Amino acid sequence: MTRLERLLLLLVLALVAADIAGILALGVRIDGPAYGGIALLVAALLAGAVFYRTVRPAPPLAAMLAGCAFLCAFSAAGAMLNYLLLPVTGPRIDVMLAAFDRALGFSWPAAAAWAADHRLASAILLLAYGTMLPQVALLLLVLARRPENQRALGFCLAIALGALFCIAIWTLRPSFGAFSVYGLDPAVAARFHPALGPDYASDLATLLAQGPSFISPGAVKGLIGFPSYHAVMALIVTRFAWNLHGLRWPVLALNLLVLLSAPVEGGHHLVDVLAAFPVAWAALALARRVAAQPRTQDLADEIQPANAALPAA
Repeated sequence: MTRLERLLLLLVLALVAADIAGILALGVRIDGPAYGGIALLVAALLAGAVFYRTVRPAPPLAAMLAGCAFLCAFSAAGAMLNYLLLPVTGPRIDVMLAAFDRALGFSWPAAAAWAADHRLASAILLLAYGTMLPQVALLLLVLARRPENQRALGFCLAIALGALFCIAIWTLRPSFGAFSVYGLDPAVAARFHPALGPDYASDLATLLAQGPSFISPGAVKGLIGFPSYHAVMALIVTRFAWNLHGLRWPVLALNLLVLLSAPVEGGHHLVDVLAAFPVAWAALALARRVAAQPRTQDLADEIQPANAALPAA
């Protein structure tokens, strides 16, 4: 295993240890068979990565499999940790965030009404909003196939750090988005069908009040409103795609649509999206700082090319 692969493995193991501690402390039940299936998938991907690193050397394939293993494991362990932190969250701040939006001149009900009146534009934003996870998967594959294939794992590290920052901020001051604050005019609600709607927001509020009793990977919901992790991922993907000349402009255009779609289709406050910019910058900066340590200088070589071609954030 490369140093970066070991670093990602340690990060996942730390998350799993935190999850186990939370399960034991809270007495929460988990979907053992489902999480066992994820563990088997991750083990198979890691075995493939080791095989193509040592037995039949194919560095691009090894990097791709290692990255896929990490993202699968991190997603499951990170989502579980987010749920386990529900009982210790601070006061909810959606009303304050809505006030910030109004001070900026943004009205979520007006944005929803606009989307209801512009079906084609709303459909385009809905489609863009749904591309985020496929974009992460596609960029991982593209980066793994390039000569500097370890950048694929640097990309995974930045995605993970962005998630951990969002989880930490959200735990201190949870929020669910503008759609958890505002009601919609019935006429608008009848014509407006976003990716996430008022029923979703109601479920999140109930979950925050009652805490988790059973956690299953097939039923976990995205809890985080502020900062928008959807927007954080869009920014990090754009950053790493910037020096891939065939992808730079298409990815930039698509992710501008993702950022625009987050308040409308994802029900976010506008400030949720604005807060994603410093969080994405911090994730990349921390990854670069970790890479600068003497024992991981090779990681610096992996992450730096993704940032060097871009202006400072």
